Amino acid sequence: MAKLISRKCRLCRTTGKKLFLKGERCLSPKCPITKKGAVPPGPPVSKRKKKISDYGIRLFESQKIKRSYGIGESQLKRYFQIARKIREATGEALLQLLESRLDNVVYRLGISPSRRMARQLVSHGHILVNGKKVTIASYRVKTGDVLSIDSKGQSILTVKKSLENKEYKLPDWLQRKATVGKIEHLPKKDEIGTDVDLQLIVEFYSRR
Repeated sequence: MAKLISRKCRLCRTTGKKLFLKGERCLSPKCPITKKGAVPPGPPVSKRKKKISDYGIRLFESQKIKRSYGIGESQLKRYFQIARKIREATGEALLQLLESRLDNVVYRLGISPSRRMARQLVSHGHILVNGKKVTIASYRVKTGDVLSIDSKGQSILTVKKSLENKEYKLPDWLQRKATVGKIEHLPKKDEIGTDVDLQLIVEFYSRR
């Protein structure tokens, strides 16, 4: 499991966007980006912006996607190598691989307010895939898989609040009834709604 060493709010401020690493707090007025905007951490810098190199721009995009999904460099490289072998656009295939991770699907189903919390639910054995307990966060779900959360997991206050959140909009590629979700199909790029530039990520790892 990738560990985010820096403070989560600092990661969002550095990236310049909400990564939803703190669940409900990210949607509240307490979120630093909501209060002050995407102000980078550290001491104030000169108003004269330094020009970022092409390499720096591509590196920044790779950092955004790693922080969003809570994965490390070696994991992203491995996903990229798999994506290159799939018969579709590499960028979209990469995004589909990341979205089909079990911890991400638990988050997308609205069972957990953040991917970090979803990863904990998986590693603690609260998530069932087709009736069997799976404790590997990177487990890849498939079309038709049915996910559920055990009774102990359902009693967790954070999970209860997430499941009762009527404002949460379920992605079109997923279905959920009460505590049971189903993978209708693997998501397409336009069903994910990410603001990461996939082409820049593909170019970054293609040259390495």
